[in-house]
Amino acid sequence: MINLVHNEMMKLLGKRRFLIIGIIIVVLLALFAYAQARQSEAVKERLGEVDWRTELQQQIVDWQNRLSSAGQWREQLEIQIDQYQYYLDHDVNPSEPGAPSFMRGFTENSAELFLPLLVMIVAVDLVSSERSMGTIKLLLTRPVSRSAVLLSKYIALVLSVSIVIFLFALLSYLISALMFGNKGWTAPVLTGFEVRGGELDASGVRLVSQWQYLLQQFGLAWFISLVVGTLSFMLSILMRSSAAGMGTMLACLISGAILSNMVSSWDSAKYLFMVNLGLMDYMSGSPPPIEGMTLGFSLTVLAVWMAAALAASFAVFTRKDIY
Repeated sequence: MINLVHNEMMKLLGKRRFLIIGIIIVVLLALFAYAQARQSEAVKERLGEVDWRTELQQQIVDWQNRLSSAGQWREQLEIQIDQYQYYLDHDVNPSEPGAPSFMRGFTENSAELFLPLLVMIVAVDLVSSERSMGTIKLLLTRPVSRSAVLLSKYIALVLSVSIVIFLFALLSYLISALMFGNKGWTAPVLTGFEVRGGELDASGVRLVSQWQYLLQQFGLAWFISLVVGTLSFMLSILMRSSAAGMGTMLACLISGAILSNMVSSWDSAKYLFMVNLGLMDYMSGSPPPIEGMTLGFSLTVLAVWMAAALAASFAVFTRKDIY
């Protein structure tokens, strides 16, 4: 098994997938870091040095002025107002300047779509590309079972997901530290906000250091990426074309981003995997797409989808004729 996994990893490295992924991450990180730095400079030029408490108070006032015309977004604005007021009351700066704050914000915005897309680049043709090139037949002539061959590919996928998350964390730290400095690792962050009945519940709020919060974020990002990678892995077995598998998974991810803002009254949609990918929202206290959804519920739904995809992958690969 070790030799099989080693062989799969060497094939992935030979395709230079991780080099491409690293370049994509660096380019986007540089763009976003530069944009945020420019925005901060523009605010300072316009307003001068403003205390973070004043900024929060101004943001609260702006949201309160928008409530009357917010329409369907009124409930979300009210929750954000309550949350910012909680930060003020407990003297906690939610945006402590420095590399950790940038990493926190960038990870929160990347976990649902950007990171899964990077993982999809690796996972979507693990089997389909070998089938189209005919190398899968040669691999199956070795004295090992089909299950062992597929298991080695899946272990290589898990390792690849871990490498992608590590690259993302390392590069985001290096670039953000260069742009914003290295302070803020021990800054306090409030987490544990919940939304119940359309109102913010702060009874479970706890204070953690920013580095602890980042570890939790990267853990959730790894799990989301693994779920998407496993589903892409299944598509690479079910479809001969890598392009078809990539298009299918891309459509699912994009539709999930759209559905999350439209399915509040469609209760059964909470069992779709794409609606449950926003695990970061639970950490920040944002309202769930559908009333009653919790972090535990979303983790369970995603785990069930992942297990079902893995079972389908092994069932099809071990029984289907390879041609």
